[in-house]
Amino acid sequence: MAFDIEMIKKVYENMPARVDKAREIVGHPLTLSEKILYSHLWENMPSQKFERSKDYVDFAPDRVACQDATAQMALLQFMHAGKSKVAVPTTVHCDHLIQAKVGAEKDLAVANTQSREVFDFLSSVSNKYGIGFWKPGAGIIHQIVLENYAFPGGMMIGTDSHTVNAGGLGMLAIGVGGADAVDVMSGMAWELKFPKLIGVKLTGKLSGWTAPKDVILKVADILTVKGGTGAIVEYFGEGATSMSCTGKGTICNMGAEIGATTSTFGYDDSMRRYLAATGRKDVVEAADKVADYLTADAEVYANPEKYFDELIEINLSELEPHINGPFTPDRGTPVSKMKEEAIANEWPLKVEWGLIGSCTNSSYEDMSRAASIVEQAVAHGITPKAEFGINPGSEQIRYTIERDGIIETFEKMGTKVFTNACGPCIGQWDREGAEKNEKNTIVHSFNRNFSKRADGNPNTHAFVTSPEMVAALAISGRLDFNPLTDTLLNDKGEEVKLVAPTGDELPKRGFDVDDPGYQAPAADGSGIEVVVSPDSQRLQLLDPFQPWDGKNITGAKLLIKAEGKCTTDHISMAGPWLRFRGHLDNISNNMLIGAVNFFNKETNKVKNQLTGTYGEVPAVQREYKAAGIPSIVVGDQNYGEGSSREHAAMEPRHLGVRAVLVKSFARIHETNLKKQGMLGLTFANEADYDKIQEDDTINFLDLTEFAPGKPLSLEFVHSDGSKDIILANHTYNDSQIAWFKAGSALNLIAADAEGHA
Repeated sequence: MAFDIEMIKKVYENMPARVDKAREIVGHPLTLSEKILYSHLWENMPSQKFERSKDYVDFAPDRVACQDATAQMALLQFMHAGKSKVAVPTTVHCDHLIQAKVGAEKDLAVANTQSREVFDFLSSVSNKYGIGFWKPGAGIIHQIVLENYAFPGGMMIGTDSHTVNAGGLGMLAIGVGGADAVDVMSGMAWELKFPKLIGVKLTGKLSGWTAPKDVILKVADILTVKGGTGAIVEYFGEGATSMSCTGKGTICNMGAEIGATTSTFGYDDSMRRYLAATGRKDVVEAADKVADYLTADAEVYANPEKYFDELIEINLSELEPHINGPFTPDRGTPVSKMKEEAIANEWPLKVEWGLIGSCTNSSYEDMSRAASIVEQAVAHGITPKAEFGINPGSEQIRYTIERDGIIETFEKMGTKVFTNACGPCIGQWDREGAEKNEKNTIVHSFNRNFSKRADGNPNTHAFVTSPEMVAALAISGRLDFNPLTDTLLNDKGEEVKLVAPTGDELPKRGFDVDDPGYQAPAADGSGIEVVVSPDSQRLQLLDPFQPWDGKNITGAKLLIKAEGKCTTDHISMAGPWLRFRGHLDNISNNMLIGAVNFFNKETNKVKNQLTGTYGEVPAVQREYKAAGIPSIVVGDQNYGEGSSREHAAMEPRHLGVRAVLVKSFARIHETNLKKQGMLGLTFANEADYDKIQEDDTINFLDLTEFAPGKPLSLEFVHSDGSKDIILANHTYNDSQIAWFKAGSALNLIAADAEGHA
């Protein structure tokens, strides 16, 4: 469990020389992001300047973190890598496979019964390969990482898109697919296109009802869900230094919702306070020695327009609380405008549920500020109009807020305290009545609010806001309630106006915990056997994907032309499907069942070109696979937005889809496709999307000449015999083309390990 102070000291020992050399090569002052990137190059010393958004660069991350849903596939792949132990510190966190229904104790007991096979597998694999294991109930991965492992100036990758949360402690923490994690765990370089840089200057200071959450809700409104794609967002200014470390984590966490590679803040006193409070004074002492290297050069922040590709400025003193949604996290509405927006758009005004927690907002500060609102309601005799639930971020948080009476405050209002786990945020919520698909509104402090995500009901209008605003809206039971101006009626018929929330950044009596839920790995795991039953419905050992045969792909059928938003939730749903995350064939039955078919505007209903009938997407694709017929998927803008789940790439690969052709990709999903030996292509002319017809057969004309920077030509043969030649761009370099030829990146790793055996 303990942080690796010697590893951290080594990072700091090497950083000054590498950063100074990089500054010399680049020829100008450096941002914090550039300092961390250049100091983590795979090569020991910078030797060239990299062009942003153009050059692929090899990096050497310091850590890897995996959550249980994605860890299954990552570790199943690692077992094929031929390694006896992970090469960098790695942890696995059991937080996704626990459903919220009744309350923490009963829900955890149910999860330990239903998912025992998976938890035992993850525990034994971790024990064998030198991986730290956090048991079910220990907490949410990103809160645990912030409390135990994150450190200023470090670089971490994780198999969850919200790995970026650790930017609140000055890291570059980046979400990746399991195959990327396997590379690093195997001791290999990790590849990333050198990111663009977006600077966000924060002036003024938060006060009243405005919280750190409102900063990222405003940024999401400005940049949209794809505005940060291929970029690191770096926050700075007096407003940045005035915020708490966990508040910074909230902002960085939701950077995933704008497509950002990651987000970060410079090292400051709030980080010192948080590190000390979480038992890491040694890190503070080490970081203080290189403090100038853990923030941008002064010239950068003095003249940011010279050094960032894009610059945003937000005055926190003028920032209003925001409520974003529904159905997308970038639709921002200031609280003062919500009434008119809700009425104009016919959003249900009655709030049915308020939910606080998730990796985004489950810190001590979050819980204490929300509790201050609840406490007022209880004291004034105000009966809450909506149901209310919380998910503490970790056992350390839960234990401490119970000790300090915060849980008792929540429970006085009838709040359900769920397990220290993700719960409703990722669809792990057995919500009573959700199956009725009734139109309703919920408010939560999570990060994503896509259709069906929380409870499976497509008509649930989910809105994202701060924990304190969630509390106020749940108590009022109204989406259009503005706590800054409106009043509530208490049990005596008196009008009561809630005062602004208050709360402690850190517990006055310090953090406390009885059993944090950590399992250290065996010193020597060589004798540990990892057993997977061949009859298991939850776990399945992987077979390598077949290499490319060196020929053009011909006779391929169009599986689906997806219209509009197609996130990883649409491609590989979570919720009840989480139980199959370790069984590739079983989970492939959810492939693209949420995508909207352009031709009939329906989900999970596509034309089977072999029979002329319509069927479910996975079933039709299985028929193509059985007949030995390849297929392709066509998609819209920002295809693969959302979670890092590589199942969204592995399922099509497993079922025989050969290529995905879209208008544009979300970063992680494009990389996941490449890693699994798929062709991820974009229209050279986006208007060509309109030329794709339902009965098309596709032939690749020049795949045999696949090369970096050279577009591919695809022939779309229509049912009437006419043809369209469509040019498709790609971003594959030589190494990535080698993955395609080998069948997957993992096939190359395994071959290399076998060659050195």
